[in-house]
Amino acid sequence: MMAPRSRLLSPALQILRRRCSFSSLVSPASKAVLYDEQGAPEEVLRVADLPPANLGEHDICVRMLAAPINPSDINRIEGVYPVRPPLPGAIGGCEGVGLVHALGPAVTAKLSPGDWVIPSPATFGTWQTYIVKDERMWHKVRSDVPMEYAATVTVNPLTALRMLQDFVQLNPGDAIVQNGATSMVGQCVIQLAKVLGIHTINIIRDRPGSEEAKDKLKQLGADEVFTESQLDIKRVKSLLGALPEPALGFNCVGGNAASLLLKFLRHGGTMVTYGGMSKRPVTAPTSYFIFKDISLRGFWLNKWINAENAEDCRNMIDYLLDLVHEGKLKYEMESIPFGEFRLGLEKALGKHGSQPKQVVRF
Repeated sequence: MMAPRSRLLSPALQILRRRCSFSSLVSPASKAVLYDEQGAPEEVLRVADLPPANLGEHDICVRMLAAPINPSDINRIEGVYPVRPPLPGAIGGCEGVGLVHALGPAVTAKLSPGDWVIPSPATFGTWQTYIVKDERMWHKVRSDVPMEYAATVTVNPLTALRMLQDFVQLNPGDAIVQNGATSMVGQCVIQLAKVLGIHTINIIRDRPGSEEAKDKLKQLGADEVFTESQLDIKRVKSLLGALPEPALGFNCVGGNAASLLLKFLRHGGTMVTYGGMSKRPVTAPTSYFIFKDISLRGFWLNKWINAENAEDCRNMIDYLLDLVHEGKLKYEMESIPFGEFRLGLEKALGKHGSQPKQVVRF
């Protein structure tokens, strides 16, 4: 009996034949939100058609399901973020969730078409309908949670979790204080702290609906919620009641809101700044350094997410999505179709007043 033809070929020719057999494996054509120069997002962003992309041996083609519009995405487009993609033709977005559409012939990851995956680390454009990247860039996640949570788990919830773990050794019964408590990170801090048995003191802006905002945060597990005007007193710690003085504070606002936060910290306490929504500098009285030994630190998630921490990062993402599945982690989001991206962008830019996180569904 004659041997199969493939056995008559040399190993090199067999490899060449396999490569030729999948050389025509390409992704579908895609639509993307991209920009050719930095500037105001509403002016430089455009929707464009992208041609099909070839899949390499270890590539995975993912059909995107949803991706958020984060402040850091906007900062990249404006050119004020430390990490900037090459121009022209930069595609917006850095996190999201999609399903596996096709796999290259040499993919070793335990993935099948239809599995949910997220880019990990979250470092490349996700505002497009199809993405082709090496298998090492994708992490499989559970698909029994709302897709908006899978799309947004990498940046804000992970920031909250890392800050709770990286700066001060917290034990059950301890307390932390934060401003910007209605933000997505703030909401996550409250709930993750509750899981860990940590008390939270929360500061929000004075604005219409502040009482309603207080109620929502307390429903999430906040111990105390104060507006900034309530803290315009000399002895703010008298407001703590039986709560311990916090050893750790999270600042995402700056300006007066940061100064109010510092009033709560105990001797030797630490304030971590991870944002500056007011665009005002952080100022601290000299006496806080001399007599209270206060430490001021900063946190940037991008610095922590790297190849060295890749496995830890993915394990924590799985942990966070487990909490979502258990109903222990939730936050406000608004889902919009891709065809209404421009409206979602306007809301993310604050042109329609205070809005929840905008998540684009493809």
